Amino acid sequence: MTKADHSQNLRGAILALAAMGIFATHDVIVKHLATFFSPAQVIFFSALISLPAVTVYILRTRMDGSLWPRNPGWVATRTVAATVATLSAFYAFGVLPLAQTYAILFATPIFITILSIPLLGEQVRLRRWCAVLAGLAGVMIVLRPGQASLSLGHLAALLAACMSALSMTIVRKLSKTERPVVLMLYPILANILVMGAALPFVWQPLQGGQFGLMAVISVMGLIGTVMSILSYRLAEAAIAAPMQYSQILWAIVYGALIFHEFPDLATLTGAAIIVASGLYIVLREARPGTSDHQPVLDSRARS
Repeated sequence: MTKADHSQNLRGAILALAAMGIFATHDVIVKHLATFFSPAQVIFFSALISLPAVTVYILRTRMDGSLWPRNPGWVATRTVAATVATLSAFYAFGVLPLAQTYAILFATPIFITILSIPLLGEQVRLRRWCAVLAGLAGVMIVLRPGQASLSLGHLAALLAACMSALSMTIVRKLSKTERPVVLMLYPILANILVMGAALPFVWQPLQGGQFGLMAVISVMGLIGTVMSILSYRLAEAAIAAPMQYSQILWAIVYGALIFHEFPDLATLTGAAIIVASGLYIVLREARPGTSDHQPVLDSRARS
């Protein structure tokens, strides 16, 4: 590896770390807004505010054909999965401690690995299966069934991880046949339409500052996504992908300073196992000849 390659990897890693810091701050604001509003109301306004930026991107992007999907069934499935993942994650952030929510969401690469078998035809051999089983064991340690009461928030976080994995795996499946703008646009429109339909049932009046915070999370989500994608262009995927786990450090710090949350031993232990499992899967996929599709490495942005 040349000196230029090392420099590119370092810049990509720093950019990925910055993106994860932005995402973590985004989630702190989501958790704060959940004190006052339903997740549906927060998602509606954040999606609505982001739509103009996406529209500008569409107008500036040269495309062949229309915005109608070439694979309508898969795009519809991906749209539903992404919408459910967003709603579930926003709800989980509102009712669970930050570190515990992240610990469960970090199981996403594990579910991607499992889903890549039927959806992508990936061959997962013994070592990655061992990592998957270890990661699932880590999830069970965090959830502690039988020792602590499982809440709707725990189930929502787990559903968010599963649906996010399904959404990302479908994106990988369609990467060579579907236009990226189609995969990006439809979930945003679905959030606006579905959450907008729910507004009459959950509406709470907005203050100016609260609307401003919804605008902030919309902008931060877009900036974090762009920075995450750019980090993969600069650095090798095996360098950029593990940076997502830095969010657990942000969660611990933010949780303690802002929400007075202190993760217990079970959460920390389970999170450590899940992170170790995810890191192994990432590094294993990066080895030549191990993975035909690299589904986890190709998941370059949050759902």
